[in-house]
Amino acid sequence: MGDGVLSRMHLAQLNVAHLRAPIDSPQLAEFVDLLEPVNAVADQAPGFVWRLKESESDPTATVQHDYGDLLLINFSVWESLETLWDYAYRSVHLGVLRRRREWFLRVAEPYSVMWWIQEGHTPSLAEGMRRLERLRSEGPSPEAFTFKDRYDSSDGYESSEAASRPAAAEARK
Repeated sequence: MGDGVLSRMHLAQLNVAHLRAPIDSPQLAEFVDLLEPVNAVADQAPGFVWRLKESESDPTATVQHDYGDLLLINFSVWESLETLWDYAYRSVHLGVLRRRREWFLRVAEPYSVMWWIQEGHTPSLAEGMRRLERLRSEGPSPEAFTFKDRYDSSDGYESSEAASRPAAAEARK
């Protein structure tokens, strides 16, 4: 930065999940019912910046895309890795996360990716999917990483302080 002012960085995160059944099936009804309250917690969480939404008027609408009908996508931006960790593992979200096997298939490859972006940048879904593919094919790097193998916003590798923090004993309401 030529003017001596450092740009602030935000953390983009994408995760995908392979549904066990169509989103409108009875098997996923309870999960769909949880979307609105859990997303509302995310939207109000400290450090939350943005998330990809299919609809502003329907909080249960899932993101429509061309990557497969049974692939659920969650894509958001956070002020820091720590604020994302706190939402994911120290809020009501944890209770839903613990039940993921009821609704989603288990996969052997990475299903979540993070990377640093300039504050104010809104990443595209294609960008997120490219980052996930990069993580799958090349492993963690400053361009595509996870909580376990994180990189700070200046591209230096760090052992994950957030990943070593305990999750909440019980999901808070």
